[in-house]
Amino acid sequence: MSDDETTDPEGPQEIQYDPSSSRYDLFECPDCDNVVLVLGRDDPPMSCHDKPMERVTDLEMSVKPPDVRQVLLQAFGLPKAGLDICLCVIGEGPLSANEVAETLGYDRSTVTRYLNTLVELGLLRRSELNRESGGVVNVYHSVDLERMRRETLIGFYVWAGEAASLIEDANLTKQDYLEENPDQELPEVFWEAFSERDG
Repeated sequence: MSDDETTDPEGPQEIQYDPSSSRYDLFECPDCDNVVLVLGRDDPPMSCHDKPMERVTDLEMSVKPPDVRQVLLQAFGLPKAGLDICLCVIGEGPLSANEVAETLGYDRSTVTRYLNTLVELGLLRRSELNRESGGVVNVYHSVDLERMRRETLIGFYVWAGEAASLIEDANLTKQDYLEENPDQELPEVFWEAFSERDG
């Protein structure tokens, strides 16, 4: 974290996990390193080693608060233009690529690319519409909002699981490196070693 981020009163403040006010819960196994994220439930979601998992209450690490655009960008490859296009179709659809481009002032090729991505992600659906003047045009609609909620939440959990696995691999690689090089600090060589191991 840079000095600017710690001294800028307008910048985003770090947040800590607070089980008393969070909309989610973290549970861990008392006997191993199994950790579970739970959204929307009060009870432990499962047992581990035939024992109920325990709610995490003593996490000291702070993190930056997430921004929805950055989350969509990182998890789904969906930057601002993609989000704008998705919201435009959800609010005003069904729309053709030309209509979306005219509404938002975006280049048609950009709109078409993101519309196809949004369909692949399951956030929008595509159908053919017969024009009164003849011919067929692709139009885009919102999917069922409950389905979208499920797909995006599960998709994010998959991404978060991959991110957690990557962090765990980095921690193990760091441990191995320090054990093999007890007299050395952790230089850029560590990240090179991790990249080789990850590849």
